[in-house]
Amino acid sequence: MNPSQVLLIEDNAGDALLVGQALAEGRVSVHLHIARDVEQALQILKQADYKLDLIILDLHLPKVSGHSVLVLCVQTTSVVVFTASLDGEDENRVMLLGAKEFVHKPIDLKDYKIAVCRMVRKWAVPKDSAA
Repeated sequence: MNPSQVLLIEDNAGDALLVGQALAEGRVSVHLHIARDVEQALQILKQADYKLDLIILDLHLPKVSGHSVLVLCVQTTSVVVFTASLDGEDENRVMLLGAKEFVHKPIDLKDYKIAVCRMVRKWAVPKDSAA
């Protein structure tokens, strides 16, 4: 079975590294594409010769907010917001815009890795291949 195609839109290099490590350690079969900002994400989306299974989106991005990305992408791909925001208004807004889930980034490293693997297994991995 082909790996799931996941786009991570995350400007923090440390968080991007942690997401990649979590998926590798959790043995989640994905091809992880990483965009550091909205411009890079849009380039990846335009040039892609594959169908994305999931977008993991940070809300606090440079130049353009994650809310704008959500509006552009939610019609074609499942989007999960993975953010440090504790703002209830952020959560309400992204859910109204069509996000599949709003996940607060855990501070604990083990919990962080568990959250990443759970999101990808739930939203990107076909049910018959999720073990």
